[in-house]
Amino acid sequence: MAIALAVLGWTMFGLAILTGLILNLVGLFGNWVILAATAAAWAVSGFAYFGAWTLAIMTGIAVLGEALEFLLSGYGAKRFGGDKGTMGAAIAGCLLGAVLGTPVFPIAGSLAGACAGAFLGAALYDYLQRERRAAEAMRAGFGAAMGRVGGLLAKFCCGLAMLAAAFMGW
Repeated sequence: MAIALAVLGWTMFGLAILTGLILNLVGLFGNWVILAATAAAWAVSGFAYFGAWTLAIMTGIAVLGEALEFLLSGYGAKRFGGDKGTMGAAIAGCLLGAVLGTPVFPIAGSLAGACAGAFLGAALYDYLQRERRAAEAMRAGFGAAMGRVGGLLAKFCCGLAMLAAAFMGW
């Protein structure tokens, strides 16, 4: 019976980790799922696996992942010709697009909405506020959308780094 419970527990842990990684790819809270699964496994195992330092390091990596995801959208807009206002508009558009896209398509809508929102926020800001030509404004919007994708990949990589920290037992 104990072996069956152990197999069930570690299987559920593995599924939670996989779910967390998938959630990262669509811009949701996957690293927090990974952290919660690790903390639960630590507690359920009688504190035999992982440890407080592991959870602290994983928490730092999760925060880093969130920051990178948030900031890279704005950086992409800046890199493709926008200014600080364009960066802010890209970030605001990203957040608004994710919120509006989620009800349309529960998982893919969040990702598509965030990328479209980053694009539209940056492009509209550049076109309307900075009075740039449409092609220049769209270039900044494209950079914002690419920055958003880069942010998702950075967040996913942070999830992998969290797993490495857990398995190394820090």
